[in-house]
Amino acid sequence: MTSERRAYVYVQLPGTLDTVPAALLKVEELPDGTRVGRFRYGDRYLARKNAIAFDPFQLPLGDTLQEITRLKGVPGAVRDAGPDAWGRRVIEHKLQTSPDNLQEIDYLLQGPQDGAGYLTFGPTQEPAAPRRRFNRTHQLEELVAAAEAIEMGKPVPEHMLVQLEPGTSMGGARPKATIEDGNRLWIGKFPEKADRCNFQRVEYATLELARRCGLTVCHARLETLAARDVLMLERFDRAFAGGSYLRFGLVSGLTVLGCDDSYLERDRWSYPLLADQLRRWSEKPDVDRIELFRRIVFNAAVTNNDDHPRNHALLRTAHGWHLSPAYDLVPAPLVSLERRDLAMSVGTFGRAASSYNLLSQCDRFGLSAESARKEIEGIVTIVRDWRAHFQACGVSAKDIDYIAPAFLPDCFFFDKPPDR
Repeated sequence: MTSERRAYVYVQLPGTLDTVPAALLKVEELPDGTRVGRFRYGDRYLARKNAIAFDPFQLPLGDTLQEITRLKGVPGAVRDAGPDAWGRRVIEHKLQTSPDNLQEIDYLLQGPQDGAGYLTFGPTQEPAAPRRRFNRTHQLEELVAAAEAIEMGKPVPEHMLVQLEPGTSMGGARPKATIEDGNRLWIGKFPEKADRCNFQRVEYATLELARRCGLTVCHARLETLAARDVLMLERFDRAFAGGSYLRFGLVSGLTVLGCDDSYLERDRWSYPLLADQLRRWSEKPDVDRIELFRRIVFNAAVTNNDDHPRNHALLRTAHGWHLSPAYDLVPAPLVSLERRDLAMSVGTFGRAASSYNLLSQCDRFGLSAESARKEIEGIVTIVRDWRAHFQACGVSAKDIDYIAPAFLPDCFFFDKPPDR
């Protein structure tokens, strides 16, 4: 016996507020548990002059029925519009079921109407009427309390579950919700019970430090609730227009690299490979490759080792695809001074977060060795003053001491690999 599930895929056409049916995705589960997806753009959609491909390389425009045998049958560009790890927890809590009872299409259909990028999903050919009801900052206390209840497995009122469903797949496992404030949409990231420090304030300070280093970073601010902070990250895949929001396309680094987030596919988690793909995807590849190099240097300098491909993204605006602003930058206070690894391969010497590896394939990022050294030196000069910067951002002395081992470890400055 086999079973088949389907979801219609809708897209907000670029530069408009019009959401139209664009494609149909069917996923069949075979007797051995394998899932096979079948994706096809609709004829009416293809007839539109302003139709766009969700992925110009893996899902090009055309009437071909495409079969997907990887990623549980869901194309990467479609998967990226689904709920993130926290959103999946909210859905499971709402349905009172375990992940074993849900397929990927269930998460797409149960996910928020305001997910990442410009894609949405539904069970019928025509999209449901849009509902424009966002959380406001005055609801943050209630939202944080509801998120804590989910963490602890306690019941949460139905209306709060709806409000907690996140609006982006780019935020990982931390509790969060979409907040509207001043005709802008923000992702509010909440505290977690297991936090060992005020990660919201630490992440805010790290984002601002990256901005000082010349990186393009998402806009951020803090909202303080009693003794707790909520980190507010402005959504870069939205722009207010005509009383609503224009939606921009968004794909993760996983999709650009053509891989999954399983560690079994870690051989393709590679910054040089991502730089190569930017030459195909980006409308400004030279600028984006240098920006990507700066992000590698910064991640190595502050030991942000949660830099996996889902924490990189490309954004599609009216001008085409380009690297999105940086997000999810959090130092990891590791003990080792002899070796630090990033999540993705850096260069010839694998994932080692050391200068010799940063320089080993700098040409893949459009930089000469001399230019790459200058980029490294410029970032190091600013990061050296991180303590004063974090103090100015309101990070406590205790939290500064806790995260101090993350910054500029000895191994960052190694100019050659250790003897083997």
